[in-house]
Amino acid sequence: MEPATPADHPPQDPRFTLELDGARVTVLGTAHVSRVSAETVRDLLRSGTFDAVAVELCPSRHDALVDPGALARMDLFQVLRRGKAPMVTASLALGAYQQRMAEQFGIEPGAEMRAALHEAQNAGLPVLLIDREVGTTLRRCYRNIPWWRRMNLFTGLLAGILTRERISEEEIERLKGGDLLESTFDQFAQESRALYDPLIRERDRYMAARIRQEATGGDHRHLLAVVGAGHLGGIRKALETDTAEPPEAVIRELDQEPPPARWPRVIPWLIVALILAGFVLGFSRNPQLGWQLVADWVLINGLLTGLGAILAAAHPLTVVTAALAAPLTSLNPTIGAGFVAAAAEVWLRKPTVGDFSQLRRDTAHLRGWWRNRVSRVLLVFLFSTLGSALGTYIAGFRIAGRLFGGD
Repeated sequence: MEPATPADHPPQDPRFTLELDGARVTVLGTAHVSRVSAETVRDLLRSGTFDAVAVELCPSRHDALVDPGALARMDLFQVLRRGKAPMVTASLALGAYQQRMAEQFGIEPGAEMRAALHEAQNAGLPVLLIDREVGTTLRRCYRNIPWWRRMNLFTGLLAGILTRERISEEEIERLKGGDLLESTFDQFAQESRALYDPLIRERDRYMAARIRQEATGGDHRHLLAVVGAGHLGGIRKALETDTAEPPEAVIRELDQEPPPARWPRVIPWLIVALILAGFVLGFSRNPQLGWQLVADWVLINGLLTGLGAILAAAHPLTVVTAALAAPLTSLNPTIGAGFVAAAAEVWLRKPTVGDFSQLRRDTAHLRGWWRNRVSRVLLVFLFSTLGSALGTYIAGFRIAGRLFGGD
């Protein structure tokens, strides 16, 4: 690779150009909420200088841009069955943030990416998706932090997005240097290297490797890469230093998901074993004590799980189903009370085509999450799951107190 030959551009239009094995690559840093950036992308692609355009998008985010109606084809039951409800909820929360921004400021984040896709289509240029799949990034973030911080991260993400009906100028400024995903996690990433690496540094390396792969393995003479300005420095550094390892090896390494630790899977079964052992010990001491322990388990689990369903404004029969299922599902880690409650809600209040079509608009505001049947199912799942988890631990301590505390 030849040394960098940065052109002289104004600070508001950051870019650099490199020669990679005979191919010329221009990397343009953009602001994701700037109309000026979108116009710059249009002007560059209309100039006829470039024969391909690479964009800071993964296949999922690209599909969401070009096919916004994909949500209407979502199989809600399969989402629940495959354990994807938290991921879909987080995705909707991010989309809600974007929708509120569009309503408040008339700014649609990612306008420059849309401009790049549109102009590339008009000019017949190939579009290259160079960002890592967003699901892989989120899972690497999730696996990179200790298990006790994971719920705090997820609830903090949702609370921060859902409760801010008005978006501050400070948040807009942050979006000028990074994308929606980065800005949302900014407060967490700044405090944790474990989050910063998969969210920022790894993606810089990944996009640089993809650029190298397309520049050296394709037929492109001059490639334009459109990325957020916050990635410009990291991509440039990776392009200039990550030359010893083939780009395919870098991509393969960064696409891998860290294997989950085995011991967290053992915890639910250990809790079940302790609870059942408590029942056995209680009945061996006194049948009345044994039945008291069973009653504690059923009432605490059922009440808290039912309360979670009530907070999600579930159908009355869903609340009853959640309350009855919780004491049993809490003793069977292979199925959760949240899944049972959400499945009941889907059956009792089947979402309509209108619910799916209005999903993004409804979830842009807090009340809409409860009004739309699709998002309400997700809330039923999350709140019932949380209620069941609290019920399990509170009931477990209650049982231990009766057995060993003289209660």
